[in-house]
Amino acid sequence: MKKENQQPNLLKTNIESDKDLGTDNIKTTNINILLNRVKLDRKKEFKKRIIFLLILTMVISLTAISLII
Repeated sequence: MKKENQQPNLLKTNIESDKDLGTDNIKTTNINILLNRVKLDRKKEFKKRIIFLLILTMVISLTAISLII
């Protein structure tokens, strides 16, 4: 005969359910993807700087040429 006030073992059930939830919520990121993204960003930034410098030198040289003539 069971006692009416008897409670199930809550410690075991909570730990087991937390383990299942914990493994589902873990997200992993591949470090190689992040490093490749950084490399691509550096290349884009370098290209932008070179284009800016070329345009700047062209504007300065055209201004200088127009002032000389």
